Amino acid sequence: MNMSEELIREIIMKVLETAAQEQKRPDCGFEKIVDPSGVIGIRTSTVKCEPSGQEGVTQKDVVTPEEAPRMGCGIMELDHTSFERTLTCDEYDVIFEGELKIGSDGRVISGGPGDIIYIPGGSHIHFQTPDKTRYAYFRYSAT
Repeated sequence: MNMSEELIREIIMKVLETAAQEQKRPDCGFEKIVDPSGVIGIRTSTVKCEPSGQEGVTQKDVVTPEEAPRMGCGIMELDHTSFERTLTCDEYDVIFEGELKIGSDGRVISGGPGDIIYIPGGSHIHFQTPDKTRYAYFRYSAT
């Protein structure tokens, strides 16, 4: 079978176009590419957080349990607010902007842009932000 170079190029372009359409997830509301290998790329600057039901707190989960069954990930924004909660799983917070303060047993760990804070599962903590803060959270649960 003898195929012309033009036909081969046309077939390759069609395959690439189809693969690109399958990988992009426009229905999620932000730029996200899911490779067939399972690798996921998320352009965090395109993630628009949604109200969480608490004043000054918005967030958006960016991976589904089907995509990452043992890890959760999302973007959270806190605006001059504070709240308490007990974490049910381990969490890393990577701060993009602002200052995030995590209080536990009367002590406070704080971080700014580029910093990472780790919170062990089971911890009762107090989130505090003196300004507007945006960060990514990564939650791990072995269950």
